[in-house]
Amino acid sequence: MWRRLNSLQGRLTLLLAVAGLAGALIYAGVTQWPLPQLLLWLRKDLALSIRAPMQLGIYGGLLASVVVLLPLAFWLAGRVMAPVSRLLRALEGAVASYRDGDFSFSIAISRRDELGELIRMHNALGQTLREQRQHLVQRELLLDTVVQNTPVALVLTDAAGRVAYANIASRHLFNEGRNPVGLDFAELLAEAPEALRKAVESGEDALLSVEMDGSEETFHLSQRAFRLQGRPHRLHLFRRMTRELSRQEVATWKRVIRVISHELNNSLAPITSLAHSGAELARRGQLDRLPGVFATIGERALHLHRFIAGYASFAKLPAPQPADIAWKPFLDGLALHCQYRLATPMPDRPGHFDAVQIEQVLINLIKNAHESGGPDDEVTLSILDVGNELRIEVADRGPGMSETVLAQALLPFYSTKRSGTGLGLALAREITEAHGGRVLLANREGGGLRVSLRLPQAAVR
Repeated sequence: MWRRLNSLQGRLTLLLAVAGLAGALIYAGVTQWPLPQLLLWLRKDLALSIRAPMQLGIYGGLLASVVVLLPLAFWLAGRVMAPVSRLLRALEGAVASYRDGDFSFSIAISRRDELGELIRMHNALGQTLREQRQHLVQRELLLDTVVQNTPVALVLTDAAGRVAYANIASRHLFNEGRNPVGLDFAELLAEAPEALRKAVESGEDALLSVEMDGSEETFHLSQRAFRLQGRPHRLHLFRRMTRELSRQEVATWKRVIRVISHELNNSLAPITSLAHSGAELARRGQLDRLPGVFATIGERALHLHRFIAGYASFAKLPAPQPADIAWKPFLDGLALHCQYRLATPMPDRPGHFDAVQIEQVLINLIKNAHESGGPDDEVTLSILDVGNELRIEVADRGPGMSETVLAQALLPFYSTKRSGTGLGLALAREITEAHGGRVLLANREGGGLRVSLRLPQAAVR
């Protein structure tokens, strides 16, 4: 009950009741008592001719009551609305502070009605905004620290080509350590190497080598356009790739040396052993066994020759010469080299690729599928023409690949075969990427592996 009386509705009801009672008392006072008696006394004793409101009728009494009640009503309204006015001014100040980004403003609570609850909710909102602002500032500081100390040179330019943001690496790369914010990026590039300047002007991602400080540096340039606060901006990322490429080159050479050493040992060790055995047989006069020894030596030498020839062909792979390829002659020629089952209808429009290179890739993949251990009639070839992309898939029903093998299968010179050179998937990747495409590997549901070549077909007419 007390809570309802202490609410704004209860207070307004009480105020209206008091106002009604005051109006009735004032009306009675000016029409019944004591104002009529006072005016009568003034007329008798002082001979003043003043008419009492009751003699003017009901309208005169109401007019006299209004004249007396209005000043009192204004005074009471000011007293009652003063806390509400102060609260509204405080809320206006809080909103203005929030608009200016200051969330430290709070309002003292001295009420227990709906306005007091509004003040508490406002203070809770301010506390939430302060905490969010602090977390945001901390994240911004962390992000700025990371961006400023990253070895990647970052330059953000606005629509006019002026530098809006630059980290420490970009300052040393373009402006001798000084902050380039506000400068024209084109003027900074004018003093940079020509290859770097042309790469930026092209507006595309690029991998380039430039001469800097007497040595050759390799950069990977990445450029992206986006809108920041409704305005166009462009982000330039310059990543130094010299050390990374050197590490990758050393790792590749080590892998090549290991594979070649392994294959040479696998062939030269038996050849050495067989040569010793042949010499011993010749010394003993057992000449009838020498042809078998020489045949085995020739077989191992031929294997070694094929191994070296495979790597030579990989290293001498020419650039692809794409052309429009009719599917039926291409598939008929492929069927002469390997056995497969076409799982999809031939596309209506021709493909656009280097027929010799893609045929070699498919021959290697189909042979690998037959060697996987699955049924030969489950080795399938699928060709899907999906918009501007051509998907060629070779699938089998063998055991598939483990996650570890899948992660490394496309690496150069990697092989799961004891006597293999590891060039099948590496060659497929090299040729596919030379066409501007990519290779995907995935295990099939129910067993088996799917190798997918994704080739761009925008040039198909």
